[in-house]
Amino acid sequence: MAEPVVAQKAPYAIEVESGKTYFWCSCGRSEKQPFCDGAHKQVGMAPVKFQADATKTVYFCGCKSSASKPFCDGTPTRL
Repeated sequence: MAEPVVAQKAPYAIEVESGKTYFWCSCGRSEKQPFCDGAHKQVGMAPVKFQADATKTVYFCGCKSSASKPFCDGTPTRL
């Protein structure tokens, strides 16, 4: 399996809607960051499913190295 690539060294602040399902790109190759567009199929990775429990702003990981996937945990500051 391939390693993820860094899409950006900062989180993506996204307004999510309560009850809606999102698929976070784990490979870093999607053209629709931070969400999946199917690019992972070329490298044997899979997106991470996230269901919003409330309408709010969340911070999706952009570096793809967070221990709290799909959310940013501050890892970009250490890259």
